[in-house]
Amino acid sequence: MQLIGFLGGMSWESSAEYYRLANEMVRDRCGGLHSARCLLYSVDFAAIERMQVDGRWDDAATALVEAGGALQAAGADFIVLCTNTMHRVADTLADAVDVPVLHIGDTTAAAVVGAGVHRVGLLGTEFTMAQPFYADRLASHGLEVLVPDEADRATIHRIIYDELCLGMVREESRDAYRQVIRRLVAAGAEGVIYGCTEIELLVGPQDSPVPVFPTTRLHVEAAVDRAVTGAVVRRPELP
Repeated sequence: MQLIGFLGGMSWESSAEYYRLANEMVRDRCGGLHSARCLLYSVDFAAIERMQVDGRWDDAATALVEAGGALQAAGADFIVLCTNTMHRVADTLADAVDVPVLHIGDTTAAAVVGAGVHRVGLLGTEFTMAQPFYADRLASHGLEVLVPDEADRATIHRIIYDELCLGMVREESRDAYRQVIRRLVAAGAEGVIYGCTEIELLVGPQDSPVPVFPTTRLHVEAAVDRAVTGAVVRRPELP
């Protein structure tokens, strides 16, 4: 079994889900007392979040490259960046290390395409929804991406940072997400991506009238597949 390098802490609430899911999936796949062979490098999210707000993405990339290098030096066979938003600098990380970085956009797109969905709504932080890095990665797989309007994006973002990253799960916030999802569906979304690792702490398949794609679970499934069988999710070649 390959050694998974989890680069997390953004937030630790979602990184804990990565660890739990990976071990449950390996147990289910391999049976008995099997568990995931993994390393976890957990950063101080307060520093990273400040860089996000200030637009200091180069500094954030430097911090993650340092962490990725530590995982590589410790023997990780590949790296899993346990956050959607910080895939804003995933290519920089991938270029700086000598082991593969399993991109969450590719694992998510593979599931969406496999489900026969072509037009998908995207929920996430304001950075993920409003900046092109994530939607463009999905579009490279042939997907059309819809995002909420400005007011709904602000609601989604606030609940992530002010509640979910702090371990708070509130019913009124769940209702707010359900309303945003319904508006995306009314706008033509055939499925909805839960494009922030904390979102899965609040809503699930039962909260959407169309199929949902939980990025944390899909990312971990791909990581476990790779660790156990060597299976690789690849980005399609652009024309």
